[in-house]
Amino acid sequence: MKLWVGNIAPGTSDDELRALIEKYGGGEVLSVQHVADDGPRPAAILDIAATTETMFRLTQRLNGMHWKGRSLTVQSMTR
Repeated sequence: MKLWVGNIAPGTSDDELRALIEKYGGGEVLSVQHVADDGPRPAAILDIAATTETMFRLTQRLNGMHWKGRSLTVQSMTR
């Protein structure tokens, strides 16, 4: 399943994103695709091996969380 993580700090690494997901029980991150890197609110799309229930809990925990000086925008993607 895919997870959109927006408003991440510029320069955030794949490993940092994986550690964040792991810390909050989100399952294994299979891939990370950075998007909008050159804008004011960089984002990433993470492909995660997780159940629908796990994704829901993860989205609820991370959306609005302050991380690395930014308030994250997190949304589960169905496609």
